[in-house]
Amino acid sequence: MSRWNILVVGAGSREHAILWKLRQSARVGQLHCAPGNGGTPAVAESVPIRVSDVDAIADWAAGHSIDLVVVGPEDPLALGLSDRLMARGIPVLGPTAAGARIESSKRWAKELMREVGVPTADYRAFLDADEAWRYARDRSYPLVVKADGLAAGKGVVVARTPDEARRAISAAMTEAVFGDAGRTLVVEDYLEGEEMSLLAFVDGCKVAPLAPARDHKRVGDGDVGPNTGGMGTIAPTRVANAIGLEGLTHRILKPVVAALDARGIIYRGVIFANLMLTADGPKVIEFNCRLGDPETQVVLPLLADDLAEIAYATATGELRSGPLAVRPGYRCGVVLTSGGYPGPYQTGLPIEGVDRIDPDALVFHAGTRLVDGTLVTAGGRVLTVVGQGDSLAAARDHAYANVEPIHFEGAYCRHDIGVREL
Repeated sequence: MSRWNILVVGAGSREHAILWKLRQSARVGQLHCAPGNGGTPAVAESVPIRVSDVDAIADWAAGHSIDLVVVGPEDPLALGLSDRLMARGIPVLGPTAAGARIESSKRWAKELMREVGVPTADYRAFLDADEAWRYARDRSYPLVVKADGLAAGKGVVVARTPDEARRAISAAMTEAVFGDAGRTLVVEDYLEGEEMSLLAFVDGCKVAPLAPARDHKRVGDGDVGPNTGGMGTIAPTRVANAIGLEGLTHRILKPVVAALDARGIIYRGVIFANLMLTADGPKVIEFNCRLGDPETQVVLPLLADDLAEIAYATATGELRSGPLAVRPGYRCGVVLTSGGYPGPYQTGLPIEGVDRIDPDALVFHAGTRLVDGTLVTAGGRVLTVVGQGDSLAAARDHAYANVEPIHFEGAYCRHDIGVREL
């Protein structure tokens, strides 16, 4: 049996989880991560290249006999990393830049959904702040204001009042707080209901969904405060039961995948639909072009199949269609953040207690690094602690019990991950 040398691109908790799962495969030979974090050296060799340096990553992969590249974050996909790797004949899990537009342009994704009849919120896109405000002031509230481009999960404002909408429009388009990502705005109706994350591997035409998950985006307990990159997640979620995984795949994912293929777009990677189950049925909030974070940290521990074989089959157009095998039970992931996140925060603070968690709990690193052998904070989202159990309540208890031994100055987490599900 041949073994594959694999490079994982990224530096977050998602990439640590991917590496952890890949390491379990007998098909994996050498395992590398560019650039990695303070936890990834335990499972992979670090490669000191920034995720945005797509030419350097492609050159390194070509020069080190890499058989497969797995791309974690959206930025290198939008910058064309997959295009560069495919030009060198290197299989890659991640769509081309054209396919990544499903995440890198909210407007483009909305137009695609409208074209193929995938249900989503009513919207308008704007290039002018005054026009956006004239539209927004006469709408029903809450109202959602989205930066068109990539904004690290922070470019969405749920405006409860017209004044909040006006401030959000001004911040994005006049003050340019999101840079070029906010030059175009999408203003859309607010969707009310139960939220879920639907992730699936796609090899261009075939679709293989993972266990459905539920993210918690807002910083505070009870879903209050600003949006973040994700404060925690649970899987599986009962929300999917209303229509079923097969029904959601047929109704939401397959029409979009078919439309991408019809446009000649090479999409071999993961498609991620953020859904709201409304009174009128499931509707898409937005699409992402990669594995979610923090969804990956709970979904991969539930995956019974070999991730390396799935990833390679996807990258080479040989994916087996249909739902992937799921382990029994539940997983709950709690994100520990730096104090002040998603606003300003301090880094370089020593982290203690990671070595004191239960053997059957998991800790995936994100904003960490090693300084002279000491683990310190290096970002806003620092760690994801994952508990497991036969029930969601047991998984929650297990996760929070293993948050307790971990300490760094200003450490913060939500205490209600999964409560609404229960």
